[in-house]
Amino acid sequence: MATDWAADVKKYAPNADDAVIASMVKTYQLVLSRQDSALVSFGDPEELATVRENFLKKKLGLTLSDEELDAAITEVGKQMKDGTRNTRIAVYYLLADKFGKLDTFTK
Repeated sequence: MATDWAADVKKYAPNADDAVIASMVKTYQLVLSRQDSALVSFGDPEELATVRENFLKKKLGLTLSDEELDAAITEVGKQMKDGTRNTRIAVYYLLADKFGKLDTFTK
């Protein structure tokens, strides 16, 4: 699947850092290689729980309540509402940016 991940992110964050995007793509290349897992379905509670548990808690190390993390995911979903494809990289970038954790991908 040939996707311009940076263009997807920059639809929502025009000044997004290309190096951070490239690092995210490298980190999640296996997930991104399959079309179904390269996208986030905001209508699927199990998918949103995966984003919360595996990305926000495990990868970013956030310790906020599930309610606070879920609210952030919902906010990003609303931000991306106009898009036809909610790519995992765009969702992850926006969440990492929201929590000031983009440096997780520059270390």
